[in-house]
Amino acid sequence: MGEIAKENKIGKISIADGVVASIAGIAAIEVEGVSKLTGNISNELVAKLGKKNLANGVKIEIENGIVVAYLSLELEYGYSIKKVSEEVQAKVKQSVENMTGLKVAVVNVVISGIKLEKN
Repeated sequence: MGEIAKENKIGKISIADGVVASIAGIAAIEVEGVSKLTGNISNELVAKLGKKNLANGVKIEIENGIVVAYLSLELEYGYSIKKVSEEVQAKVKQSVENMTGLKVAVVNVVISGIKLEKN
């Protein structure tokens, strides 16, 4: 797992990719209409082989303090895919930037399913 490090007057601050992925995932789940984060079979296989952050439906790439996020989501039936996706993009960008100080360049959203029944 990678991490980003920043130096300041007092010392060094390191943020692991997994922390950024968790922030992005939590932000996405908080958007109304999102049922859950999802991973597909290939993501689960890649995760078992040791690649970063794919098993939970969130993949983060950080280079030179710039974040690119990939999220795979299941939405609840009846919500606008376009509207929910745009809200997820905005919320993930805002949350990651506010909590880490990193710049988010791209938030890619894949809708991998629709939850049809209510619990």
